[in-house]
Amino acid sequence: MIEGILGRKLGMLQIFDGDGNVVPVTVIEAGPCQVIQVKTEQRDGYSSIQLGFGAVKRVNSPMRGHLRRQGPFRYLQEFKTDDAASYNVGDRVSVDIFQPGERVDVVGTSKGRGFAGVVKRHGFHGGPKTHGQSDRHRSPGSIGATTTPGRVVKGLKMAGHMGHERVTTLNLEVVEVNAARGVLMIKGSVPGPTGGLVRVRHAVKAAKVKA
Repeated sequence: MIEGILGRKLGMLQIFDGDGNVVPVTVIEAGPCQVIQVKTEQRDGYSSIQLGFGAVKRVNSPMRGHLRRQGPFRYLQEFKTDDAASYNVGDRVSVDIFQPGERVDVVGTSKGRGFAGVVKRHGFHGGPKTHGQSDRHRSPGSIGATTTPGRVVKGLKMAGHMGHERVTTLNLEVVEVNAARGVLMIKGSVPGPTGGLVRVRHAVKAAKVKA
């Protein structure tokens, strides 16, 4: 079985379950992805397939040769599988590899927040808001000692670039699978903005989830 599939986050909405409860779901356009390359244990040392997803207008000459007229795909990513030999270049992988009620992991790139201070980035409380402290409300405060060690230690939480990093959300429940439209509805939120690329895979820790 293939590990997962590529998709695009369409947004969030609410649906009702069988008991009439409101369930927040994220709608993901997952595939169809096309098999671009097959890697086997005998030839490459490991078993996986490379999937292409999303259209792009132009590709350069090396990429055109790699795609072998399969189409100008915007994204190419590999997924592990234990039966790579059963796939052929040009095959399509769709959302029917998932089932309602199954647990999945969703990998995406979080929203970029630009340069952020310590209050927004790390949840610092800031400085005192009284006793003459008129400009220290969102200050980080002291960032180290003086003579010893005489420097700012590595890894200190400070202001800087926030967001736009790889985030994995584990053990989300698949609420609905619409194979005709190539759509997955997953309970809860997933990383990234609307329209962002996501990687949906079978959960790696699903056995540890309590019912």
